[in-house]
Amino acid sequence: MRKNLLIPLALTALPTFAAAQDFDDLVQFEVLSGWRNADGTHVAAIKITLEPGWITYWRAPGEAGIPPQFSFSSASDVASITPHWPVPDVFDDAGLRSIGYYDGVVFPLTVDAVGVKGDIHVSGELTIGVCDEICIPVTFTFDTLLPTTGQTDPTITGALADHALTQQEANVGDVTCQIDPISDGLRLTAAIDVAQKNTSEFVVIEPSNPSVWVSQADVTRVGDTLSATVEMVHPSGEPFAFDRSGVRITVLGNNGYAVDLRGCIAG
Repeated sequence: MRKNLLIPLALTALPTFAAAQDFDDLVQFEVLSGWRNADGTHVAAIKITLEPGWITYWRAPGEAGIPPQFSFSSASDVASITPHWPVPDVFDDAGLRSIGYYDGVVFPLTVDAVGVKGDIHVSGELTIGVCDEICIPVTFTFDTLLPTTGQTDPTITGALADHALTQQEANVGDVTCQIDPISDGLRLTAAIDVAQKNTSEFVVIEPSNPSVWVSQADVTRVGDTLSATVEMVHPSGEPFAFDRSGVRITVLGNNGYAVDLRGCIAG
């Protein structure tokens, strides 16, 4: 039986797009078949190559883009396929702040197929926004076999190594969230106990509910406390219950610095 494995990601307001069919030469798509681990999981990747100077977006793209949208299906007994996100850049996009990748990106995929014998059949679709002075929606479809044999691929291992630090690795103390109601939603102020290690600090806050709109964070620092305030609006336009344990907070700096924080406590 074929399983559909949809990877839901938050949507944001879309910029104006040009017709994709006129710009197919700007982006190339490749599935890297990867290798099988001893525990039965399979590591593969999707490689996107762009013309120099063009960008595509991270999972939380900021004010002027859309995140990649993955969907997968498999006739094999695959439990899940999880994309990994290399550390992105923060850049100005037509006067708005955006988060993504210049010139291309490799998205590693972890395929949970423990117990599957033989090659793993995977098909799917990836839609990305490709932008320079204009933005173009591009959708790729693929159908591939992930072999039981295969050698470690340095392109994939390099992308896996380009990840955000954990709370422990970055020596982050408490992460608190103060929640206040506003007329059409909630205001969240996150306070992060971390010494300044980077001259540039940009904070992204992602609630567990991907349908909730989140503003760009207003970031301040006092000593070893980094604070970020956002407004969040539910589709209902009313204040809503907020799950502190499910929030994801990412601190981005220059020179590839990033910290990935999961959950916060009451402030």
